[in-house]
Amino acid sequence: MSSTGNDNPHSLAPSTAHLALPFFDSAHRELAAELLPWAAAQQVDERDDRAACRDWVKRLGQGGWLRYCVPASAGGALERLDSRALVLLRETLGFHSPLADFAFAMQGLGSGAITLAGTPAQHDQYLRAVATGEKIAAFALSEPEAGSDVGAMQLQAVAGDQGFTLDGQKTWISNGGIADFYCVFAKTRPDGGTRGITAFIVDADTPGLDASQHIHVMAPHPLATLRFDGCRIPRDAQLGDSEGGFKLAMRTLDIFRASVAGAALGMGRRALAEARHHAQHRRMFGQTLADFQLTQAKLGEMAALIDAAALLTYRAAWMRDAGEAQGTPVAGSLSAAAAMAKMAATENASKVIDMALQMHGGLGVMVGSKVESLYRDIRSLRIYEGATEVQQLILGKAVIGGSL
Repeated sequence: MSSTGNDNPHSLAPSTAHLALPFFDSAHRELAAELLPWAAAQQVDERDDRAACRDWVKRLGQGGWLRYCVPASAGGALERLDSRALVLLRETLGFHSPLADFAFAMQGLGSGAITLAGTPAQHDQYLRAVATGEKIAAFALSEPEAGSDVGAMQLQAVAGDQGFTLDGQKTWISNGGIADFYCVFAKTRPDGGTRGITAFIVDADTPGLDASQHIHVMAPHPLATLRFDGCRIPRDAQLGDSEGGFKLAMRTLDIFRASVAGAALGMGRRALAEARHHAQHRRMFGQTLADFQLTQAKLGEMAALIDAAALLTYRAAWMRDAGEAQGTPVAGSLSAAAAMAKMAATENASKVIDMALQMHGGLGVMVGSKVESLYRDIRSLRIYEGATEVQQLILGKAVIGGSL
């Protein structure tokens, strides 16, 4: 039986000291106060990742947490998507269960383009069901030859009298095979590069769509390749402006990029908590591991890495929320701030988890231990939604351009 982490012989809880920072307001602190005990109480069998994800979506919907993935106009908890709420949710869920975090995040990312550009009818049909957990969402952007290079995508959407016909494939699609619908990005102008992409909503049961090719990875979660073979969709399946798909995809990713950093923080905080507990209870040479100065130095370094990443993460989320509230961007580059947060949090959490595993010695590499699973879970966060190298490129251009 796998769970949110309470199957350990000791009970661990994340620190809440960061909630006192001025980045957050009373609503965020109330959210965290309600979420923490809920997350700690969940027990989910995660041996089958696809069944577990369905279970998590159901639980998150029943708990009301998926309402933070959509705006109030479509049944959401807040007037608009709130980056700080998303960060806190993912940080807490990531601390307890990275698979729970994945299930939550994909409801938001998978429907985010509909939130930003959907018609009222699309909001009613999809977002309300996302908020309750009745429908599982997915975001279909990547292709075998078009990952970081989005403009190289080959999936074609050819317009006809009744709608569009899709031909091609997508891969590395999270929730592939279990989603009820996909936000799909395709070329409507083959030679248009990033300016030739249009977004569409494709229901999972649409004839011509095959999501049966599952992809197995080191930290199990639902992934699949989607194949479109003469897949016909109605004209009202178009999402947003014609050939405005690239900007829509980037806007969607900008909202959730800081939340990826939040998930990494949660995993890093869990690794630090596990390392501290182990150090305080592991006896050697007549004292505990925590009594050695080398251990204390390592724990201090781990804490500093997490806090440095946390400040960048909370700043990026605050910048987006403040800009949305004012109707104008706050000073500084939001994309650069989000890139810095995503890069620092995922890279720092990876270092912290590696140090925690090393501190556990042989127990750290034992399959089924918490630090072993965290070691596998964190690895993908350095790649998806923009690899570290892509974030470095964004930041380098910002430095050259004078915005950093």
